[in-house]
Amino acid sequence: MSYIGNQPAESYASFEKQVFTIVNSQTAYTLTHAVTNENDIRLVVNNVVQEPGSGKAYTAANTTLTLSAALVNGTDEMYCVYLGRALQTVNPPAASVGNSQTAPTIITGQTAETSIATDDTILIHDTSASALRKMTRANFVSGIGGTNTPAFRSYQGSTQNISNNSATKCELDNEDFDTAGDYDHSTNYRFTPTTAGKYYVYAQVTVTCSVGNALTYTVAIIKKNGSEILRNVCDPHDSQQHNQHANFLATVVDMNGSSDYLELFAQGNATAGSVQVGDGTNQTWFGAYKIIE
Repeated sequence: MSYIGNQPAESYASFEKQVFTIVNSQTAYTLTHAVTNENDIRLVVNNVVQEPGSGKAYTAANTTLTLSAALVNGTDEMYCVYLGRALQTVNPPAASVGNSQTAPTIITGQTAETSIATDDTILIHDTSASALRKMTRANFVSGIGGTNTPAFRSYQGSTQNISNNSATKCELDNEDFDTAGDYDHSTNYRFTPTTAGKYYVYAQVTVTCSVGNALTYTVAIIKKNGSEILRNVCDPHDSQQHNQHANFLATVVDMNGSSDYLELFAQGNATAGSVQVGDGTNQTWFGAYKIIE
């Protein structure tokens, strides 16, 4: 008749076994685990189960096993089974352990670490394989987060003359930094990032006039692939003419990491004299960095 009800947990257990090394003329042997008496173990000699008790094959107390007769090394074999000590020898079936079989403090009850070594392992879930994996701290850190690169910041080191009331590319010929060499500060004056992603782009254009109080308005423009994507106009609308305007602008631009490029343009209108960009004091600059996503 088949078993009815929940399968006993003991189906996954066997009893612990100790094999002895026979010593000639020796009747006393040391047990790995202490016992109350000889009935706590089953002794087998030469594949024959021995009878326990005084005057029988053996007695046992605490960690001492005493035989009634000595055995011969090389001829006899002896082992015992601890009847009160079960060992798990068969793994439970897959997915058979649930929340009710684990303590709610299995993690929170453990000692909290205040630091982690490079070769310490971290448990993660691999969604592609639907399995738990372990990863060293060094590999885990290298696989997350990111850096705000490529990044650059360029500036105009000297005054640049531009045509009156005409948008002109700013020739920013100096760099504070350029992590990937993606900004051309000698020929095209453009930023062509080599890594795809979203970039925070910022710039300031300072426009001046060679004649005092002749400047009416100024414009700063950022272009992507030659097309305007952002502008900032400084027009006081007070019927007054000025000598200098500073235009700041910033935005986020999606770049393909291969052919997309950005350029900075300036425009100014003056009633007299010539229009200039830069003022020769690092007041016109252009920069960008990749956003971590």
